Amino acid sequence: MRADIMEKIVSLSDGERIPELQQYLSSLTDDQLTTVVTNSALKGKDIGAMVKSIFKGSPPSAPEGASRRLLLYQHCIPLCESGDLQTEVASDIIGLLMLETHNLPGPSLAQLASLFVDAIKLGKMGSGKSLELFPTVLTALAATEALSYGKGELSGEEYKKQLINSLCSSRWDPQCVIHLTTMFRDVPLAPEELQFLVEKVLRMFLKLDLQEIPPLVYQLLLLAAKGCKKQVLEGIISYFKEQDLRQKEEQKDGETMDVEVQSIPQDQLRHVEGTAILHIVFAVRLDQELGREFLKSVKGCQGELCPFSIALLLSVARIQRYEEQLFDFLKGTITKGFKDEHLQQGSKFLQDLLPQRCSLAQMILDTVKNSVFGWDHVTQGLVQLGFILMDAFGPKAGPFGKTATEGANATAKTPTQQACRLGGHILLEGFKMHEPIRGEILEQVLNRLVTKTASPVTHFIDLLSDIVVSAPMILLESSSKVTETFDHLSYLPLATVQGLLKAVQPLLKVSMSMKDALILVLRKAMFSSQLDGRKSAVTGFLLLLKNFRVLGSMASSQASQAISSSQVQVDVHSRYNSAANEAFCLEILSSLRRCLGQQADVRLMLYEGFHDVLRRNSQLASSIMQTLLSQVRRYYEPEQDLLPPVKLELCIGAQGDQVFLQEPLAHLLSCTVHCLLWYQGMRRSARPNAGGSDNDDDDEEEGGFQDELQSILESITRRMIKCELEDFELDKSAEFSLSSVGVKNSIYAVLVMGVYEVLIEYNFTKANYSKSLFEELLELFSRYNKLSEILKEKSGKGKSSKSPRSLLSMGFVSTLLTALFRDSAQSREEALLVLRSSGDFLRYAVNVALQKITQLEETGHTDGPDGQNTDKTFHHLCDITSVLMWRYTNIPCAVEDAGKKEKRCSVSLLCLEGLLRIFSTGQQRYPARVAQLLSAIDLSVEEGSDHGPGNASVTEKIAFYIRQFQRALFTQLSGGEEDFSSKEAQILVNILSVLSRQLEPSSQQFVQMITWTVKICKETSFEDIAFSKGLLSLLFSLHVLYKSPVSLLWELCQDIHSQLGDIDQDLEVEKQSHFAIVNMKTASPTTLLVLSQVGKVLDEVDWLITKKKGQLVPDRLSSGDATQAAGQQDPVEKALTLQLGTLLTALNELVQTALPSGVCTNTLLGELSRTYTILTTLVKYYIQLCSGQQGLLPARVEKLVKLSGSHLTPQCYSFITYVQSGELAGGGADDKKKKKKEGEATATASAKLLRETKAIPNLIYSIEQYEKYLITLSKKSKVNLMQYMKLSTSRDFRINAATLEAALQEHDNSQQTIASQEPEQSQEPKKKRKKQ
Repeated sequence: MRADIMEKIVSLSDGERIPELQQYLSSLTDDQLTTVVTNSALKGKDIGAMVKSIFKGSPPSAPEGASRRLLLYQHCIPLCESGDLQTEVASDIIGLLMLETHNLPGPSLAQLASLFVDAIKLGKMGSGKSLELFPTVLTALAATEALSYGKGELSGEEYKKQLINSLCSSRWDPQCVIHLTTMFRDVPLAPEELQFLVEKVLRMFLKLDLQEIPPLVYQLLLLAAKGCKKQVLEGIISYFKEQDLRQKEEQKDGETMDVEVQSIPQDQLRHVEGTAILHIVFAVRLDQELGREFLKSVKGCQGELCPFSIALLLSVARIQRYEEQLFDFLKGTITKGFKDEHLQQGSKFLQDLLPQRCSLAQMILDTVKNSVFGWDHVTQGLVQLGFILMDAFGPKAGPFGKTATEGANATAKTPTQQACRLGGHILLEGFKMHEPIRGEILEQVLNRLVTKTASPVTHFIDLLSDIVVSAPMILLESSSKVTETFDHLSYLPLATVQGLLKAVQPLLKVSMSMKDALILVLRKAMFSSQLDGRKSAVTGFLLLLKNFRVLGSMASSQASQAISSSQVQVDVHSRYNSAANEAFCLEILSSLRRCLGQQADVRLMLYEGFHDVLRRNSQLASSIMQTLLSQVRRYYEPEQDLLPPVKLELCIGAQGDQVFLQEPLAHLLSCTVHCLLWYQGMRRSARPNAGGSDNDDDDEEEGGFQDELQSILESITRRMIKCELEDFELDKSAEFSLSSVGVKNSIYAVLVMGVYEVLIEYNFTKANYSKSLFEELLELFSRYNKLSEILKEKSGKGKSSKSPRSLLSMGFVSTLLTALFRDSAQSREEALLVLRSSGDFLRYAVNVALQKITQLEETGHTDGPDGQNTDKTFHHLCDITSVLMWRYTNIPCAVEDAGKKEKRCSVSLLCLEGLLRIFSTGQQRYPARVAQLLSAIDLSVEEGSDHGPGNASVTEKIAFYIRQFQRALFTQLSGGEEDFSSKEAQILVNILSVLSRQLEPSSQQFVQMITWTVKICKETSFEDIAFSKGLLSLLFSLHVLYKSPVSLLWELCQDIHSQLGDIDQDLEVEKQSHFAIVNMKTASPTTLLVLSQVGKVLDEVDWLITKKKGQLVPDRLSSGDATQAAGQQDPVEKALTLQLGTLLTALNELVQTALPSGVCTNTLLGELSRTYTILTTLVKYYIQLCSGQQGLLPARVEKLVKLSGSHLTPQCYSFITYVQSGELAGGGADDKKKKKKEGEATATASAKLLRETKAIPNLIYSIEQYEKYLITLSKKSKVNLMQYMKLSTSRDFRINAATLEAALQEHDNSQQTIASQEPEQSQEPKKKRKKQ
């Protein structure tokens, strides 16, 4: 039956018998028709013909036809959605329905559209097939003229809007989100409809499974072709940001509770993120507009980046046209992030106002971690970013090509150093995680080491070293790249060579081929024509000798320092290896012996390296000692009666009229002495273990050089004591000029002093506390001292007298100081008294310690044996600290100075200076070991006081020593001004500031420190400029970490005003004294300090306004209800206004002060114009705020404007007049001096004029700009702010009658005595000045 109906319909249609067809269709009931259609569709036969026939027999113009068409639509849509039909059949039906949609009348279209909306709301659009029809329905609907809606009528366009609105407001089934998004691509949408829709889709993200996100992202990006690009991108990014955060939280909870709670599996999330990034990058490649929006959105987000958006940025950066912009943006954002962090860490005011944000550096490192999950498109960008940061922010070459030396353990402090460090971390982590980029990273690092010879490459060496330590075996795969770099060794700067060889040293132990390649290169370099090349060879060979131990050498632990990165240490214990190593080491030694005939620099390196080689490789002792002995013999005078005992003339060479050092004799002796002492010590410790007399032969063989060296050193000592300066041709009449004779004498003097120092160290060690030997030692010292005095005297006239570097070793300095100051053994007392009785010797010992500590602070190591060994050096430093602290606390300067009124520094003062250097060295070089350093002092203090810190925490220890030094300073201040030692007080203040930096600002000890400092500033009234500057700087540095310093500045400004008086001389200033430290003498320097603090506060305020401005734009978009009531002012804005208010009051005091003209007035003018510039920025911010949302202007801002207008501005104009009158008065005096020094005076006067003429117009301009924007703000906020402003007079042409009269009178007088043209010339600048 149904088949018949269908056939009949189709046949009537085919025969074009339309009227009959219409009639037949009318005779069928709705049920029959729908059943026929369903059956036909299910079978999939002729359904197309069937639908066409029904359309033919249902003319849309007739009501019956229209309703039948509607019925067909209403039946077919759910049928296609049911999923019972084959896909092709459903597609055919939808295609035919689409073609006829535009023929439907308006009401039918409206019904159809409602059908779709209801189906979507009820979640019946499972397959989304029929949704393809919806856009056509909506388009047709929008074209209809009027539709009845409720009781009235709506145009089709409006009706469509209502539908879309209701659709986006309803609940969507998560399954059909993707279908709906796809569907809306074909619907013509108005911008606001599109925005509404995009918001809806983005909200649905959270309800979908992770796997469904990438296809939805893809559809959304296609939809974004219509508009709302920025919104789409930001929505996707914020969704992933949220997911990342959730995943992190879950991970944390999982770790703390030992339970796996994972609603988001990490690997799945990362893969989905990776796919989404690929989709976005693909879309950006095709759509430039989307790329532009992406850039805008990223730049506008004020640094609110997250690991996902960073990964996205790096992927998009692979598209060439965005590469430069994006990397510049990232570079800028990273440094800005570090600078912001830096600013916030330095100010309690900012820390309290703004929460600490997640650091950008951490996010970038998270991106590196996340990229393990197959994000190959991100890794390339990461490598590029790492190198960009390291290149841009690495250490720069200093003046004259010198580099600022940074020790390996110096921490990154400045934002640029932190950015460079971050670049290194990115590359190191990338290297560990991603195999494909390893080769490239290594190649780029090595290339930079070879090519960047002008600038320092320490950061790349550190990176290479980290790579070697973290992945040595991986590096061996690329060993060819490393060996290629070796070929350039002889052309590289020495520091680079040392760093490079140290970094790759662990690899040499496992790769024979690499070691062989290096040895070949070093051998070539030995014969290089360049001095640096030969030095590199020596460096390389010494390093090899240290690290290839011959079997039987002492264990590394005895040699005190194991080889770093023992990850790849291959111990050479087999017979073959040991023999091979011995041969290898002896061969290297023979190569090095050649260097003993080369330049002094090369020999020097050798002497400095031998001792370390010996400690590591004790089996080489006999070879090394023989080498040294034969070298010493060359310069030793064997004839016992001849003086001097060394042949100095052999130590210098000459070329033309140039004289230069050929043999650093003192270093040769020093090296010999240290090697000999170490060797004897080792033999002594080995001897108890050697039971029998098996090694007597060895003793004879090796004892030969030992005895000979000892007798040589004794002979030299004996004869050097007898020597007079004339024996070296160095008496008081000797010249030390730059002529060849002078240079020769200087070299001789330095050599002789060095030899004396070496002998002092050797003989002290040998003396074993014998009184007679110590007397000899003092003889040696007196000779040394005489020569040192002559040198100082001669060089003091010309250059600054800098004593040559001492040759005493750090270990000996610590032993000597302990013996001199702390040794209380009865048996040694008599001998030590000999040394203790010489003040010069004590001073010398402390001075050498100071020199060593300074060198340690600057370079991270010291000269001499073990100088490079961080642990040993630190150990010696602790000992020295303990002694110096004991000496200073037990014998104060006052006691010591009481006896003698010498001009020289007292020993206690030197000790104090040493302590200052030590504390700052500790902070810079050993930040993690400060507690250990302080524990070393415990021993010295606890004996002297009952309550030493013992096992207290670091903070308590520091607080304890702070109290010690506070007591010392208080003693200084409680004496009279005539007993006050300015230098000691300054050092004490510096020590306090170094120590207080270690305190936690939140700790109670920190608050005590601040309270104490404030008290001292309030009570001390000494007129010592340097001391008061130090003390106030300490106060400011502490105060800023405690709370905002504006009220403190205000009080200081009042003090300065009352001390210096008012610019209006008739005005009596109310005498105020909050801080006694501000007096007539110290007021001007204090002004400069106060103004620099004002500058810092202004920086903070400026930074906050910029932050608030950045938040304005996004807030206005997202929240329309952001209008703030005047009462509920934003906390940041409130704090800003208060800061500026107090600052204006403080400046108001200074502007009325009669400051001395020059630096003070200039600085004040500069800070004033800066204050007005920042006030202008604040006004602009409120203009933006008032135009965006009609918020009322907060009352505080109005007060601030009133304060600036009615108080500060008029005073500024008076101050300008005061400064200019000061200039003119100064100018008159200058005129008289001009005749004497015309050229000089003109130059300085014009420079001064230029400086000062800039400051005043700048200030006036700033004030006028401020007033200009105030007018705009008055209009926007409907508050008359200009009522507080006075009219400016500074631009007027001012004539002061009295002054004019006096000037004319003077002019007439001068005309009678001087030719008429001169006054005219001197009058010129005055006219110019007035025009300002």
